[in-house]
Amino acid sequence: MNKEEYMRLAIRLAKKARGRTSPNPLVGALVVKEGEIVGKGFHQKAGEPHAEINAINNAGGKAIGGELYINLEPCNHYGKTPPCTKTIIDSGIKRVFVGMEDPNEVVTGRGIQCLKDNEIYVQTGILREECQRLNETYIKYITEKRPFVILKSAASLDGKIATRVGDTRWITNEKSRAFLHRLRDEVDGILVGIGTIMADDPELTARLNGRKSKDPVRIVVDSKLRIMPQSKVLKLESEAGTIIATTELAHKERIKKIEELGARVLIVGSKDNRVDLGELMHELGKLEITSLLIEGGAEINASSLDSGIVDKVLFFYAPRIIGGADALGMVGGEGVEKLNDAIDLKNIRVRRLGDDILVEGYVNKG
Repeated sequence: MNKEEYMRLAIRLAKKARGRTSPNPLVGALVVKEGEIVGKGFHQKAGEPHAEINAINNAGGKAIGGELYINLEPCNHYGKTPPCTKTIIDSGIKRVFVGMEDPNEVVTGRGIQCLKDNEIYVQTGILREECQRLNETYIKYITEKRPFVILKSAASLDGKIATRVGDTRWITNEKSRAFLHRLRDEVDGILVGIGTIMADDPELTARLNGRKSKDPVRIVVDSKLRIMPQSKVLKLESEAGTIIATTELAHKERIKKIEELGARVLIVGSKDNRVDLGELMHELGKLEITSLLIEGGAEINASSLDSGIVDKVLFFYAPRIIGGADALGMVGGEGVEKLNDAIDLKNIRVRRLGDDILVEGYVNKG
């Protein structure tokens, strides 16, 4: 096997902990000696040993004189765990291959330099782009202190998210819905507008077949605090909490009532009498919500795109045509007047989910 193949295995190991390491990155590591993998490990949860520690422990004495493959630069500082560079040095490993440098200012370059200072050969940039994509959430959060935002929407082939009378279930197929629940299981938070709560009363939980799921924190954008006390998001037995993001327009008695039901009411600034989504992202970053899935209706989709908070788009299309001038489209609002002002996507990927089509792309902010 070559370096790229070993790094792909490290990335595959890292993916096993998706949704479980926040606010830490996803990291996998391999110890290789004389062409044989003698140790494997990945970071399983924040506060627990890092990937390279687990791989070196797995290798034991076989690590002496071996090589370490890891998708992210090892740390060289004390945090919740000791510095990984010390363990690497003490293990007797002689060569380290790194996918990408850690963008965390307390780490970047220091881990690599420490290894070099201790006469360990280091090569960086092995499958760098794949490693960056793996930890796109971590990179955004650690550099901007805001969550990485994914906008998801599901529509018919002609772009309708509901019929003219509001029927929405189900536009897409079971494979698309299963994909969505895996995504909910991986993100820290899920955000909807009050319109979705009032129309559909969703639970916003993750439901996986065959294994235990992790619910995201539920976030409802509700500028005037119109949410009803009997709403499901306020009554769920879930380890994840519920946040109602509102403004100074909310009555104090309503705030008290919602807080008594166990939800957290977050008062943020407003723009045009609506929750300022940019400020909300800043507040969610303070709460260590590193990734956010927006799963609302046409208006919250429009607001989130207009505010510039969206990083990635996932649009699901079902092979059916709904039609109707009054049927809602995927994105509401006023829209742009000229095509030159349209929001462009880059790095587009298209895949099939049964008969459905998923279009994935990143918002071009450059």
